Amino acid sequence: MAFTGRFSSANMLTPRTAVLRSPSLQTKIRIGGLRAHLREDDDPLFLSAKEAASLRFMESQQPDPLFFDEYAGCWATPNPQINTNSHHYCVVTKFLDDNLIKKVNNVNGVKQVVLLTDGMDTRPYRIRWPMSTIIFDISPDNVFKRAAQDLLGSGAKISRGNFFCHVPLESPHVQLEICSRGFRGDQPSIWVMQGLPIKTLVDFEDVLFLVSSLATKGSYFLGELPSWLAETEIKSKSSTSTIKWMDKLFMGNGFRVETIAIAELARRLGKELTLEPYKNIPFVAEQLRFSDYEMETWKKEFERIENEGDEEGFEEL
Repeated sequence: MAFTGRFSSANMLTPRTAVLRSPSLQTKIRIGGLRAHLREDDDPLFLSAKEAASLRFMESQQPDPLFFDEYAGCWATPNPQINTNSHHYCVVTKFLDDNLIKKVNNVNGVKQVVLLTDGMDTRPYRIRWPMSTIIFDISPDNVFKRAAQDLLGSGAKISRGNFFCHVPLESPHVQLEICSRGFRGDQPSIWVMQGLPIKTLVDFEDVLFLVSSLATKGSYFLGELPSWLAETEIKSKSSTSTIKWMDKLFMGNGFRVETIAIAELARRLGKELTLEPYKNIPFVAEQLRFSDYEMETWKKEFERIENEGDEEGFEEL
């Protein structure tokens, strides 16, 4: 299922407002109609999210797990076969968890975290957030609502002193929606993408645009990118070609990116990987540009100084 929302190129006028364009009516009808007739048993987004949750649950059952997800069992397959090796997805999850926690605790002023997910991400509940952290989840609305019911039944709660907000991926204007919920384009943020439905390069470019527009300079974007996106854009499947392609893609949106080798991550963690192929590339990217709000502030300040200079020059004459 492809993206259902749109991220606009309009500048942020204030930390909480934006001017955006609407998706085409044809797109709304096509996607809205498909989603309305899908049940959980045949909804590919729900099934994909459930599969990922099952992997986290199985990892949590190992004698020495990479992490402990006490809530993933809400959606795990009954009586799963526990593999002594770790799935690639779980190694990446551990990597993203550790980097997210490190950056939230060490990057000065970070109080905003945006999770781009499949709707069953349990990080808001299982991570110990610093006081006053604001956590946003952008994910498929149907999956999130069902998952929220299950989590409520399991006793999951956001730690006291923090705030959690869901923004439907299907929203016509995701950028406007997240700002209306309290996201500020003048404050640093950490963005994490894992599980978000990405079906085309345009989908991912929309994500890059959203993060680049809202994240202040020095903010971070962590996640994993489907490797087949690179394979469809470049002729060579070599790691060097992929890295160069990703550098160009991210830098074109203002990010300096580093790709991560999953095998090396597993080695550092002392884990053996399962044999299933994995088609995602972990990355860590730093925002080098100013956010739209920062640029708007700079523009206003420049105009103010310029106007004051003109007035002083006029008085001297």
